[in-house]
Amino acid sequence: MLVHAGDRCLLGRQRIWPAGMHSTLAGFVEPGESLEEAVAREVFEETSVVVDQVTYHSSQPWPFPSSIMLGFHARAVSTDIRVDESELQDARWYARSFLLSHQDDDSFRMPRRDSIARRLIEDWLRR
Repeated sequence: MLVHAGDRCLLGRQRIWPAGMHSTLAGFVEPGESLEEAVAREVFEETSVVVDQVTYHSSQPWPFPSSIMLGFHARAVSTDIRVDESELQDARWYARSFLLSHQDDDSFRMPRRDSIARRLIEDWLRR
């Protein structure tokens, strides 16, 4: 789920990831909720950011049995972040200019090029 607010997007980091790795947020759909509701709920649970204008982007097979990753873009209605530390180590807003100019290193790196998360970010950067 790529959340954006103007010229910034929200990326998070899990403790177990390689040094500097940041990515889009992710979660699971609960029984009885729509995909759009799941996006809004997961973003809010992980970061306290409220979103609207949730739109489907694309999908990617996932190696767990009977699973698929669904990619969405969502517009932030609020921008104050409170990280749920049981879910994420950190989450921050990143400016388009930073993402376009930064070279991956141990302080910040984007997701792998073959991931749906990277595709979501790169498509947003081209807008």
